[in-house]
Amino acid sequence: MKTFISILILVLISVFTPRLCSAQATALKTKVLDTIYANDTKNVALFFPEPIRQGITGSDNFVFTYNRENEQYFGLLQAKPGKESNLLVINRNGSIFSYIVRYKKKISKLNYFIPLSNSIGNEKPILTDSVLVESSEELVDNSTYYFQKFCSYLLERKQRIGRIKKRNEGIILTVENIVFDKDELYFVIEIENNSTLDYDLNFLNLSIDTRQKGKRKSLQRLYQEPIYKHNLPSKIKENETARFVYVMPKFSLSDDRRVILELNEKDGERNTELKISHRYINNPN
Repeated sequence: MKTFISILILVLISVFTPRLCSAQATALKTKVLDTIYANDTKNVALFFPEPIRQGITGSDNFVFTYNRENEQYFGLLQAKPGKESNLLVINRNGSIFSYIVRYKKKISKLNYFIPLSNSIGNEKPILTDSVLVESSEELVDNSTYYFQKFCSYLLERKQRIGRIKKRNEGIILTVENIVFDKDELYFVIEIENNSTLDYDLNFLNLSIDTRQKGKRKSLQRLYQEPIYKHNLPSKIKENETARFVYVMPKFSLSDDRRVILELNEKDGERNTELKISHRYINNPN
């Protein structure tokens, strides 16, 4: 009888032990993301082991701010009521951190000190040649995604840099803001249609004018191609306003140069040229 019981125990161990090991391995591989709570009345500070190079939230009701010019170890999270989202942060050394973020009216924890062990991986893994092309495509997609999120943030922020405005027959072209981030300049632009006719947009070009000195003064105009256009409309209906963003490669201007925004109407003559001084370009927000 004892021999039978011993054999039965050995059989049970041999059957269930691999299953238990497999379940444990699966549990170890699946990392549950921590949740960070925030609201719209307090700043929640996140301190990382390395300076922050990039931080992106998955929804517009969450805003993660950090120093984009001089990398620092902390960022600030705020939230508006809405559905939960996620926060992705990349440190200077490539370490990646990912969290679930939720709005909570009352929060008690305002500071998070995040250890390196919380990293879910690194953005620079060792890759074989066969996946380098895919990695380049992903990098382009990540850049586009970052432009989308940052442009949306700028449109919601409604910060102004000065009075840069031109009117023509009820059409008002305004540059609300010029923001420097990473290696790009973001031009926040508004077109207001106060006329009684819809405005069909043919093109809006950004160029650099160089004023030649000497007896025969002339202008040389060089068109600048945007890297990305966010929410650019094709039509602005009567008594409506459109706000959008042009993302340009970073540049600066000498005092004999200026930026020209050329707004052109499709099948119409309500065209406008807005001149932007080099002072605004060289001193963005």
